[in-house]
Amino acid sequence: MSDILIIKTSSLGDVVHQMPAMTDAARAVPGLRLSWVVEEAFAPLARLHPAVADVIPVATRRWRSQLASRAIWREIGDFGTRLREPDFDKVIDTQGLIRSAVIARLAQGERHGYDAGSIREPLAARVYNVRHTVRRDLHAVTRNRLLTGFALGYQPSAEIDYGLIRPPRADDGAYAVLLHGTSRVSKEWRAEDWIETGRWLQSRGVQVVLPWGTEAERQLAEQLCSAIAGSRVLPRQRLDLTAQVIANAALVVGVDTGLMHLAAAYRVPLVGIYVSTDPGLTGPVGSGPMRVLGGKSGAPSARQAIEAAERLLD
Repeated sequence: MSDILIIKTSSLGDVVHQMPAMTDAARAVPGLRLSWVVEEAFAPLARLHPAVADVIPVATRRWRSQLASRAIWREIGDFGTRLREPDFDKVIDTQGLIRSAVIARLAQGERHGYDAGSIREPLAARVYNVRHTVRRDLHAVTRNRLLTGFALGYQPSAEIDYGLIRPPRADDGAYAVLLHGTSRVSKEWRAEDWIETGRWLQSRGVQVVLPWGTEAERQLAEQLCSAIAGSRVLPRQRLDLTAQVIANAALVVGVDTGLMHLAAAYRVPLVGIYVSTDPGLTGPVGSGPMRVLGGKSGAPSARQAIEAAERLLD
């Protein structure tokens, strides 16, 4: 059996984009044992992939803000010890950042990563024993799959399979998930567009469900809920529980946010709303039904989103 360590720590969308590479590796190399280093907040998502034998949480985001604490340094030391204990056959850093390269350096095993021309932070490439050329203009999912395939000696197939298994669904009627929260104000869709879309869904007998992660997102979710009769705001919960809600939705409408990629991963009908970013490199991809609207040129209207949703629901 070959022990392989994958390093893809964050963010949420990046973690989801790594999943097809895990599926590829498990199929192409029988008997592989895959371990995954991922930020602690996203560990519940990584554990959803059936090919992942061990998830090793890291907490660089939390550690950076508490470096004066002795407890944090003990935690960092424990993480390093856990990473050094196994003797991995190969360590593959698909993140391509200096901080992920430092993590790769801690692990025991032949280190693989992007070469200096293929990586976001070229200094990180110096850490790897074997460097691979992967075009930077490719979609993130493709880059992850190619790098992992180069490191393990196979060519990924054309099919994109995230490997996730849809959980059992409670028979509580059809619902749509509106993913309104995103990391930047420039990616947000107008509240009035969400309300118009939500009211149309409710008129079709599809209940609107509104998740949230931050206090600002909670406030917006409650604002939308008060304007969309019959909708409901989800409680704040672990990402794997939110993933179950997304997996069993009749439809997902989402802005450029990590949770939207879970809908693509589960092949849920998806309307992607892009307001100011280019979906070409990091937009949703997969074999499920989806429509991607808008982009750098601007946001789509609610009417365009409704028309796309109507086609997907029909």
